[in-house]
Amino acid sequence: MKNTSALGLCTLLAVLCLFTLPGCGGKTDPNTLYLYNWTYYTPDSVIEKFEKEYGVTVNIDFVDSNESMYAKIKAGGTDYDIVFPSGDYTFIMIKKNMLEKIDKSRLSNLQNIDPAVLQRATYDPTMEYSVPYYFGAAGIAVNTAQVPNFERSWSIFGRSDLKDRMTMLDDMREVLGDALTYLGYSVNTKNPAEIEAAKNLVNNSWKPNLVKFDAEAFARGYADGEFWVVQGYAESVYKEIAEKEQLKRDTVFFIPPEGGPAYIDSMCILKGSKHVDLAHQFIDFIHRPEIYAEFIDTFGFPSTVNIPARALKKGPSWYTAEDLTRTTLKDDLGEALDIYNEAWFDSIKVGN
Repeated sequence: MKNTSALGLCTLLAVLCLFTLPGCGGKTDPNTLYLYNWTYYTPDSVIEKFEKEYGVTVNIDFVDSNESMYAKIKAGGTDYDIVFPSGDYTFIMIKKNMLEKIDKSRLSNLQNIDPAVLQRATYDPTMEYSVPYYFGAAGIAVNTAQVPNFERSWSIFGRSDLKDRMTMLDDMREVLGDALTYLGYSVNTKNPAEIEAAKNLVNNSWKPNLVKFDAEAFARGYADGEFWVVQGYAESVYKEIAEKEQLKRDTVFFIPPEGGPAYIDSMCILKGSKHVDLAHQFIDFIHRPEIYAEFIDTFGFPSTVNIPARALKKGPSWYTAEDLTRTTLKDDLGEALDIYNEAWFDSIKVGN
């Protein structure tokens, strides 16, 4: 495309953004709720029920990492109402005064949330600014037709015989957290020597066998047979292989017994939301037991957050709540985040 045409197209898109798109800072429809959520995380059927009951439209943009979500919101120009950050970023956003307070008087279903999850949500245990959406963890999916023998361990990424058939997430805290856990350290360590050891394990043992670090298309690549072993989220993998019965039978998903990073993703109302009332209605709607059961059944989750939904769940879970007992929630690292950034961006991600 010639530069003049590109300029004209960019101008047109800019104008459209100003008046139509929530992510561009334009005007928002008073009858539309704007969500910024992860892919494979909001069932269409649940959205349709909410829209029908309240006579509104729900607009969803998708995010692939906490870092990109945070950067986009910090840069301004977004009109999202509800975001779904993980605990460490929820804590940061609370400290930065980026979230509206939750008006718990508007929410009748908070009583359904497991107190044990709130105890782990040390960043906001009384739900002043956030309401837990889901408590889970990434794991490993293996195509057993191609990899019949394997150890259920993060060490699988050190197997040179699987070179160029494996991916890990493009996520600093997940990958370094896995390495730290494998080495016997905390996923939240601030010890420079331990972080250095984790960096070296990834660089010298795991990275040489990976096709890439990928947080967006790993599940699709797995479903297409390009990758045989992927670190990622069960819901993404099983969504992509839903129509491939043989691959579903050949797939094993597990959270390694060593443990690893866990997450509590929460529903948070952004400061300045133009639809605070509707946002509270959506949060309360999600935690109706029958709606939450529909959510977890859609993606094969255990009902880790909503207690009454456990009795209503009908389908299988790709892992169990017990599997999560070995995991550790990612905390805000404070100034130690710089050490992780240096290990990840200045070393591991160099050349990727």
